[in-house]
Amino acid sequence: MPPLRTALLQSSGRPGDVAANLKVLEEAAGRAAATGAGLLVCPEMFLTGYAIGDDVPKLAEAADGPGAQAVAEIAVRHGLAVLYGYPERDGGTVYNSAQLIDAAGQRLANYRKTHLFGCFEQEWFTPGDQQVVQAELNGLRLGMMICYDVEFPENARAHALAGTDLLLVPTALMHPAEFVARSVVPVRAFENQMYIAYVNRTGPEGEFEFVGLSCLAGPDGTARARAGREAELVVGDADPEFLAASRADNPYLRDRRPGLYTSLV
Repeated sequence: MPPLRTALLQSSGRPGDVAANLKVLEEAAGRAAATGAGLLVCPEMFLTGYAIGDDVPKLAEAADGPGAQAVAEIAVRHGLAVLYGYPERDGGTVYNSAQLIDAAGQRLANYRKTHLFGCFEQEWFTPGDQQVVQAELNGLRLGMMICYDVEFPENARAHALAGTDLLLVPTALMHPAEFVARSVVPVRAFENQMYIAYVNRTGPEGEFEFVGLSCLAGPDGTARARAGREAELVVGDADPEFLAASRADNPYLRDRRPGLYTSLV
């Protein structure tokens, strides 16, 4: 099975302007496809922007809404899958969500953030209640989380036990928590023996300062691709052969003793 070339779009786009953000995505998809990428991962709330305040309910849309249709068209035009963050409306409820659309324009999976961070998110969103959401792409099992979710070790371990090979984490990591991108995410990848695509926003946005540092972390705990602080597109490979060898050398899941861990729940 060949590696899945994965492109990470580190960008905050233009908060509140869906059309402008779709243009950013279109341009990035073209550049990603030119590198041979089969997957493009965008940040948390990329479709609308993160710090949109009172516009959250106005810009929220259904999982099959116009934003999803526009992203699907981009995916088809450039022949690659796209994972993007957006505010999802389901009836009268709004979630902080991420959706994966394949190169044929089909919606493969939709995930609702389960752990909401800070007053802003807790005011505008309802937490999701499905911990593990997965989809198959190019022979790999992809899992989905959003930002704060990956800071809970139980979440990543649940994905490892469910067989996730590549965990996609659109994020909006803020100063001064740079250590999450630099240290926590690579450790999560190592201790759970998976790849993690952690894709951040960048720069000032409302009251927030996003720190970039997006990375594709490998099961050996190293960053296979790493962005800086500015908007950029970085590319790395999720290699199933390397993953299998790493899992054989680091059998954490095999050596677990679940009977000792009952106090955790």
